[in-house]
Amino acid sequence: MTLPLGNSAAHDAFLSAITGGSLHHAWLFAGPEGVGKATFARIAARRLLADGAGGPPLPPGYDVPENHPTSRLIESGAHPDYRVLARAPKDDKGGAELARSIPIAQVRALNPMFAMAPSQSSRRVIIIDAIDEVERPGASNALLKNLEEPPQGTIFLLISHAPGRLLPTIRSRCRLLRFEALDDATMRAVLRAQQPMLPDEEVAALIAAGQGSPGRALGFAGLDMAQLDGALTAIASDGDPSNARRAKLAKLLSPKAAQPRYEAFLDRAPAFIAAKAPGRHGVALRTALDSYDAARALSASARGLSLDAQATVFEMAGLVARLAPTR
Repeated sequence: MTLPLGNSAAHDAFLSAITGGSLHHAWLFAGPEGVGKATFARIAARRLLADGAGGPPLPPGYDVPENHPTSRLIESGAHPDYRVLARAPKDDKGGAELARSIPIAQVRALNPMFAMAPSQSSRRVIIIDAIDEVERPGASNALLKNLEEPPQGTIFLLISHAPGRLLPTIRSRCRLLRFEALDDATMRAVLRAQQPMLPDEEVAALIAAGQGSPGRALGFAGLDMAQLDGALTAIASDGDPSNARRAKLAKLLSPKAAQPRYEAFLDRAPAFIAAKAPGRHGVALRTALDSYDAARALSASARGLSLDAQATVFEMAGLVARLAPTR
């Protein structure tokens, strides 16, 4: 596995902790969703376990050869000192829909492992992806006990997209490693590596939609975000006085087959409005901020209440139209 692009300061800080003998037993990898926190956690875990396994010296940095016993055990899902806690499939058949949270049963399932010393390494690593999704209060309290009294050789790597929502007692037991949103140049490099055939205008639209998160941007890939952004830009430029553009967009996104693009639109429109706020003053700024608040509320209601798609798109596009300069 190669390190994700961006956030080199976070990567370097953790490596310094590994090599400098200041490795805390619990780390909180905090930052926007989709910027590579989980990927980095898995890479770091592999290196921690390989270092603890002894044997010939490893190359500097995070590299662990594919033929290393630690790599083979992790890839086969058989490493006894490594666990990843994440939301499980909602049904026993392994469907795509995931449970809403990580329940206490998953956290307690770690206890038999904690009752023994690590077997393949001097360390064991537990990744929780994401700690925000651990069920409260039961599962959080069960985890907290292990953070307060860490089992021998155990290192916790907790991934958080919203650390402010965590229990203060959990945050206080962890060393914070902050991950930032990526700049446009790094976003472009990631998108080009993952989707080399995308047209330039689509890459630009995905960068705007991703808001510094490659994971978020790639979730929009294949949905022609450039067309959606073009429609929003046209509506914002003149206010769509005849309602023609709004009606066209609503008709385009309302069929059942267009559901993925409709979902993307619900995410994109509030962010599009927010991006128009900087540089505005007075009434224009207040209009943009009010429109943003209304767009976020509408997006949440559309999902939570299953509002009519065509009417929702038309209303959302109307909020975008309020951004047009007054003449």
